[in-house]
Amino acid sequence: MKSSPLVVAFFVVLILGSGLGNALAQLQAGGVNKPGDWYVGEGLKVGDYFSYKLCHVYYKECSEFEIDFWISGEKKTGTEEKWVAQTVVYDGNKIVKGEMELGKVAPEPSGGSEELSVYRGAFKSSIVWLSAYATNSPGDASKGPKKFSAPSWGKIGNIGGEQVIPTAIDSIKVPAGTYDSVVIGWKTGGYESKIWIVDEFPFPVKASTWTQVSEGIPPQEYRFELLDYKQNVKNDPFFGITPTPPIEVKAGCSQNYDLVEKRGNTKQFTMLVEVKYGPTKPVPGCEIEWFINFKNKYKETEFLNDVHYDILVVDSNLKPIRSLAQDEGRQKLFSASGQVQTFTTVEEKPGTAHYVIWIYGTNPEQIIPPPEELDYFQVDIPISGESPQTPTGTTLNIPKWIKNNAGFWASGQITDQDFVSGIQYLINQKIMKIPSTTGSSTGSNVIPKWIKNTAGFWAKGQITDQDFVSGIQYLITNGILKIK
Repeated sequence: MKSSPLVVAFFVVLILGSGLGNALAQLQAGGVNKPGDWYVGEGLKVGDYFSYKLCHVYYKECSEFEIDFWISGEKKTGTEEKWVAQTVVYDGNKIVKGEMELGKVAPEPSGGSEELSVYRGAFKSSIVWLSAYATNSPGDASKGPKKFSAPSWGKIGNIGGEQVIPTAIDSIKVPAGTYDSVVIGWKTGGYESKIWIVDEFPFPVKASTWTQVSEGIPPQEYRFELLDYKQNVKNDPFFGITPTPPIEVKAGCSQNYDLVEKRGNTKQFTMLVEVKYGPTKPVPGCEIEWFINFKNKYKETEFLNDVHYDILVVDSNLKPIRSLAQDEGRQKLFSASGQVQTFTTVEEKPGTAHYVIWIYGTNPEQIIPPPEELDYFQVDIPISGESPQTPTGTTLNIPKWIKNNAGFWASGQITDQDFVSGIQYLINQKIMKIPSTTGSSTGSNVIPKWIKNTAGFWAKGQITDQDFVSGIQYLITNGILKIK
């Protein structure tokens, strides 16, 4: 199946730090009148409990979820000291429970439960994002603790990128309380990104940042705020919380298929909608993959921003039978970019199913569009009466979170080892079945650049599952990925 992050966020960080790096960068005046310094993880200790509301552009275009974590202990992996964080995620009507491992120099997640993989990626690229600039590395001018009075903490890595600077002292109120904070900020496409940090507090208490785009209105990159914080929690706060069982998709569902394209104006002619879906005749119990574009009806190259929508199943009288948003425990869905990629499981009986792209209108996410903007685009899909057939021979059953990881890895958000460990786990557990290959092992420990490019292309839906597997085969045959 094809999968892609639909909004590309250019936030790979090049740390220029101080000295020559800052001299080469476009220096912007920053710094506030406050003594001391700060780094991500400052003051973190066993017994600390945090609860955040969080969204990230790479996860369902910044759909909000709650992530709670408790520092339950410490561990040592090789020479690295780590925190162990018991974690629960509340994502719509889904509960995900597991463990994260956080570094002590920089509290970035470097391991943990596979169920949390996509949420670890969002956590790393938001709540601990400033660890690219400020870590517990005394004496390291580029990545050590950063002074509040410093004119710059570093530079966003894209060409012409802005300086990340302390901009103001602010009293900020969040659900967890009111904090005396320092605002760390930079500008993106005319918008000001802000992160609020507190001296001697491990993580930022609030953030609102925007993606780097070449033109148009930048979508939200990530936002979060601290919901709750407790110290010296000795008993497991998550005891008795039962995670939601994963949705079981029937074995034998098609993994390689052509896409059907539908396009046209909405019923009230408010916008142009382009829909691609596959497979051609979905089977009950299997998934439909959707690609939906919302466009200006007068200019087909222009995507509409900030679309409030839903995917409904309706009867012949347009009466709603089922809502994708409600299936996820949400009131509605939202696309900042006007480009959607998602999956729905077929629950409809064989025959013609009436799917409707239900459009509430366009407005910033927190502002409900007026009722007069209601509109829709109908897509009738033939549901097959055949049962899924388990194919003979080798099958490729690749969970969607692996494609999310591929996107994170290709953009530098997770390490080579994090990505390889995930693939290795899937192979060892026979979740991903790799066809047998021949060839000698080179013992190489360097992943070729083209493999990362391939992963990025796969994450964006530009190559097939088989093309991606060919890259994995290369890693295996050359001894880069060792199956235990």
